[in-house]
Amino acid sequence: MTTPNSRDTAAGSADAPVVRFGAGAVRGRLEDGLAVFRGIPFAEPPVGEARFQAPRPVRGWDGVREARDFGPPPPQESGFQGRRGVVEGPTGDDWLTVNVWTPAPDPAARRPVMVWIYGGAYKLGHAGSPGYDAQHIARDGDLVVVTFNYRVGIEGFARIDGAPANRGLLDQVAALEWVRENITAFGGDPEQVTVFGESAGAGSVASLLVMPSAAGLFRRAVAQSVPSPFFSDELAKDIATAIAAEAGLRPTAADLTTVDPRQLPTAGETLTAKMHQYENRWGSFAHTLSPFAPVVDGEVLPTTPWQGVAAGSARDVELILGHNRDEFRLFTTLGGQLGKITDEDASSALRRFGPGPDAEQAYRAAFPDASPGELHELVHSDRVFRMPCVHLADAQVAAGGRVHLYELTWPAPGLGGVLGACHGLDIPLLFGTFTADLGNLLFADVVPSPEALALSSRFRASWTAFARTGDPGWPAYDTAARSVQVLDAEPVVTTYPEEASRRLWEGYAFGAATLAEQTGRSE
Repeated sequence: MTTPNSRDTAAGSADAPVVRFGAGAVRGRLEDGLAVFRGIPFAEPPVGEARFQAPRPVRGWDGVREARDFGPPPPQESGFQGRRGVVEGPTGDDWLTVNVWTPAPDPAARRPVMVWIYGGAYKLGHAGSPGYDAQHIARDGDLVVVTFNYRVGIEGFARIDGAPANRGLLDQVAALEWVRENITAFGGDPEQVTVFGESAGAGSVASLLVMPSAAGLFRRAVAQSVPSPFFSDELAKDIATAIAAEAGLRPTAADLTTVDPRQLPTAGETLTAKMHQYENRWGSFAHTLSPFAPVVDGEVLPTTPWQGVAAGSARDVELILGHNRDEFRLFTTLGGQLGKITDEDASSALRRFGPGPDAEQAYRAAFPDASPGELHELVHSDRVFRMPCVHLADAQVAAGGRVHLYELTWPAPGLGGVLGACHGLDIPLLFGTFTADLGNLLFADVVPSPEALALSSRFRASWTAFARTGDPGWPAYDTAARSVQVLDAEPVVTTYPEEASRRLWEGYAFGAATLAEQTGRSE
């Protein structure tokens, strides 16, 4: 097969390195001492007969394919809480592509490999986003970094008839298989692969830990702010029925393929705006911000991460898990609610999202001086991100595995510092992309201080050391000492700082959300 941009068979030059691997040859760019290759397909375009199906192996090509530009983003909603999603990007159907940053595409180098999985509530995201420019990680760590696209939203996660569940997760497995089979040609070691991701990307990492098809594809994993939502098959099908109804269709692959994949996300956006109307069927989940999450279908994803990891599915995988102190403040701010939460709002959130029927009284007793806004933020942060991370760490320890836990407490300087250590702050710190994507908000009109640059460097040093050796530079977590790395201007190792919340959630089981009308209460 010959692709339109692959006819030139010239050898690589000093500033345009060429790498040959299984499917063919690609020509990248030399950028500040790194060889960078973008937009390499790892699977066939998931359109036509392949739409809503598991990813299919990419066909080879003749000649040298240009790999200088990112592939097109997968179809997705236009934005999230007033912020646009993909601002710009190439068009086309080649959504499933990988990008590689390497110090040298030398097969003998066998450097550790880090594979990034982006977040975005399982409905947004693109590996070509400027905030995921991996040059600093690759350069500082002297290792190979891979990023890739996977299907999101309806294309990737809606539970529809005639299609496998969790197609977005299957895309991730296909990308990791591409890494295993081809990364040696780019200077990487397929036996030293670390997956890392944030938010929905961390939920994806957690899913991969329990997916049979992902076993053996990575040695280490980093999950930053693991979100709690996972769906039962019944609930996922009910949600898909509601989404399809917004387009006047049935929740089947046959019906949904009649709509252009770039137009279909509108149905998801329409449903998101009125999810609260489904509280009688979806329980507390109806008051969240996305109708998508991994589905515990029993086949692609046999169980939740908490259950599977506790049973030993990740015992041989070394982990970093962690969260930010003020996770939910980002969403409160973007939603225009910061400083406007009433006591009634707090009570409603505590009853809806807390751990059990007495959650409101328990939270108010544990945090007697907390304002309504603080209680509202605490229960959301705990339910959605903080406690899922701690419980997953506890599950790994219970199974005899190794895990390092952290909490980010350094406050974002943007908007006068009101955001605190909010959700997503770890991304610009890790990547060093302070003026891209979310960094534009978190560091708005603020030149990164020496303190910020030092913390950013520490993030990369810890993460890349972990990818190389399994040791990020602080003690492993256990349920006796509960040692945690607190990442701040002066990082310290201490007992887990959010002990009051941990005790409130002790004994709570994070599971797959079910239909509320059948269970009495949704997870």
